Amino acid sequence: MSAEPINDLSRLCVHTITTKPWPIEVAAEQFAKAGVGGITVWRDALANRNIAQTGQLLRDHNLSVVSLCRGGFFPHTDAAGRQAAIDDNRRALDEAAELGAPHVVLVCGAAPGQPLTESRKQIQDGIAALLPHAEAVGVKLAIEPLHPMYADNRSAINTLAQANDMAEELASTHVGVAVDVYHLWWDPTLEAEIARCGRNGHLYAFHICDWKTPTLDFLNDRGLMGEGCIDIRQIRSWVEATGFTDFNEVEIFSNRYWSEDQAQFLEKIKHAYLNHS
Repeated sequence: MSAEPINDLSRLCVHTITTKPWPIEVAAEQFAKAGVGGITVWRDALANRNIAQTGQLLRDHNLSVVSLCRGGFFPHTDAAGRQAAIDDNRRALDEAAELGAPHVVLVCGAAPGQPLTESRKQIQDGIAALLPHAEAVGVKLAIEPLHPMYADNRSAINTLAQANDMAEELASTHVGVAVDVYHLWWDPTLEAEIARCGRNGHLYAFHICDWKTPTLDFLNDRGLMGEGCIDIRQIRSWVEATGFTDFNEVEIFSNRYWSEDQAQFLEKIKHAYLNHS
């Protein structure tokens, strides 16, 4: 059974990458004016800014800071690269703490030409190395599995089962998962794995958009909810069955939408969210 239709915007979160042409100050103003409840901040949006002041700006606009994107990219074929990734992830944790974000979303990475098993080991080792710092600054880490088409260079974690396995093996209250429908809608075990991470208290984030047919660019041609083949409402029902009551995060990479008037695009997001999520 699908979830009930959404009738307000209180749990709508929009990622800064979704309206990429807007600086974060403009996004904050426009999101607030539109009635959006939350914002997930991408690290590029914080460049050359006082992060603590930016977090306060968002809260002054009555926006909940839902998460910081992104950390990860742990695997490398040399030790120096792996250490540089860990150092950068420590900085991401510090940025999240300054911003007031409860967790950092991890796009875990992969090293082309390296066996996926080795990349997965390096991902787990990298997250384990971060845990003392994550606990010290009070920020959690959300492992986001990516669609298998990205297994070569963007993420060796490609199913929710793999993310759940890793979170359970790390056995930390500071490690969980992010569920993104774009990456996971095809998985026949998805309902069971969502229930599993819900039972374990590992479900930190829920991202929505749609898979267009045909998809013209596998990175930057995501669709608005309702433009594609994902049964978002069904997946949302599984997420909410776990007791999840946090935000539904609209994360859309789209060359087409980035070229449009962003205020008009935001209105389309609101309409799609209310009618197709």
